Amino acid sequence: MNYKDLGLKVGLELHQQLKTERKLFCHCKPELVEEDEEDVFERRLRPVRSELGEVDIAALFEWRKGRTYVYHAPRSASCLVEADEEPPHDVDTDSIVIALAMARAFGSHVVDEVHVMRKMVIDGSNTSGFQRTMLVALGGKVKIGEKEIGIQTICVEEDAARKIKEEGRFIHYKLDRLGIPLIEIATAPDIETPQEAKTVALRIGQMLRLTGRVKRGLGTIRQDLNVSIKGGAKTEIKGVQKLEIIDKVIEYEVMRQLRLLEIRDELIKRGVTKEEVLSQKEKDVTHIAMRSQSKLVRKALDGGAGAWAIRLPKFAGLLGKEVQPNRRFGTELADYAKFWAGVGGIIHSDELPKYGITIEEVKAIKEELGCSEEDAFVIVLATSDQARLALEAVKERAAKAIEGVPEETRAANPDGTTRFLRPRPGAARMYPETDVPPVTITEEMLAKAEKLKPKNPVELLMELTSKYGLSKDMAEKAISSVRFDLTYRLIKKYHGKLPSSIIVRTVVDTLKELEREGIETDKIRDEQIEEVLDEVSKGTIAKEVIPDVLREVSKGKSVKDAIKDLGLTEKVDVEGIVREVVQSLREEIMKRGPDRSFGLVMGRVMEKVRGKVDGKVVAQAVRKALEELGK
Repeated sequence: MNYKDLGLKVGLELHQQLKTERKLFCHCKPELVEEDEEDVFERRLRPVRSELGEVDIAALFEWRKGRTYVYHAPRSASCLVEADEEPPHDVDTDSIVIALAMARAFGSHVVDEVHVMRKMVIDGSNTSGFQRTMLVALGGKVKIGEKEIGIQTICVEEDAARKIKEEGRFIHYKLDRLGIPLIEIATAPDIETPQEAKTVALRIGQMLRLTGRVKRGLGTIRQDLNVSIKGGAKTEIKGVQKLEIIDKVIEYEVMRQLRLLEIRDELIKRGVTKEEVLSQKEKDVTHIAMRSQSKLVRKALDGGAGAWAIRLPKFAGLLGKEVQPNRRFGTELADYAKFWAGVGGIIHSDELPKYGITIEEVKAIKEELGCSEEDAFVIVLATSDQARLALEAVKERAAKAIEGVPEETRAANPDGTTRFLRPRPGAARMYPETDVPPVTITEEMLAKAEKLKPKNPVELLMELTSKYGLSKDMAEKAISSVRFDLTYRLIKKYHGKLPSSIIVRTVVDTLKELEREGIETDKIRDEQIEEVLDEVSKGTIAKEVIPDVLREVSKGKSVKDAIKDLGLTEKVDVEGIVREVVQSLREEIMKRGPDRSFGLVMGRVMEKVRGKVDGKVVAQAVRKALEELGK
């Protein structure tokens, strides 16, 4: 796609957990706990009017679901603050210092006084019904090649509780994550291609990690995207956890908006109006469904549901139109039905006959609804109240299709596609926090921030090539890695003990190779990679077996156990093995000549000692033996 012609605009919001001694508004440890004594309590949340008398639409949306939230409060990682039974304590200023360090790195304007704001969130992820957030700096830029991407804001906020399960209308959350400090860095909508978005996210993430004060691992970082094209609408995409799929998420969102614009144009061409769509009445078609032999239909009816349907005038053929890979316009309607009414999904005419529903049943439903050949219909299998809500949501979403792309908040799926999450929130959800005093930015805080400020990537490239002997290509590969902070630290640690290239190959190349094998490298901790390299530097294991050891570590083993299980702890008589191999190959060696037999002998010896002895040591022993043989 020509993204410039499409007018693609992307803004990023990067959220990263900070590595601090305490939570943002209390002194509990900022860690997730699996086994712990806990207290359990329930809450219902509801929206309230802002100071201007407005109710936020996103909050209203969550409230209408009628859910009850069950909170599990581990005693070692939460207190009365997380339960919203006690006012928040003073802000953790260490978190603000980390944000100040990033502000210095981006050349942002630091505020004189940090004020805490409340952001209304009533999806259950906060016991209080709001999230606390603080603006620390405005403006600034990050340079990518010759282009500068604007930084709009740098904030510090509290992380949300983590969802652990859903049981009908009961949603269970654990409060260990609630209150862990997050930094939020929002860029201006200056990004113009999917790849550029990925590069910007990587660069900001690198700079954050270079402070040494952020956490790593699944769940510690989240990227939200704001995406729009000409003629489309600003769409907020929440929860992209993996950097690798940012470009794909944007590509698929552009595809979705283009397809929705095509659907709009076709509806206008067909003469469909919003009023015509919204005036349609749902009809009970249970009497038709009762005759069906479809297992899907029978199961729903046997469970006490009915069958309800609605006509969508002149929508025939459009519900089955693909808007993203394996997602059709009918899926967009289903998303609205699921979230507004809590139904399992919908059945639409463009996919029938299917699910055991016959062509005769389709004809009967069309006749009942008064459908022409140009019309489509949607069926919902649910109770009458649920079905009415679901079909009302379907109608509203179908009517929006005549306008094009609706403004909404969407959630990212693991494959890069997205699904409807909620309407986009408005300004009415932000208001001042009255329980926490503001924090004045002091010279002492700024001095601490200056020490934490990460280096510029251009400076780092020069340092890696001139001081640590990496080639330019390898240095650039290292800097582009999501674990560059680890690579950089280990290069400095092992300088003079291990070649820097071994460290880059381990942290970058080896982990990528393991990922291609289907291994979850997120399970391999930085400390374990460092421990493996420690063993290489001491000569306990050879660099050749690093992939084998890390493969075993990914299964949950310790580094010591992995080395032991691979049989790498045995003492090896290198010279004895070399003599043995030379003796067995003596006739072949004499034919070739000792000076031309190095590769032959080296290969046979390495088969016997691979991983137990460094290749350099083996090479020395082989050369010595061949020289003696040639005398």
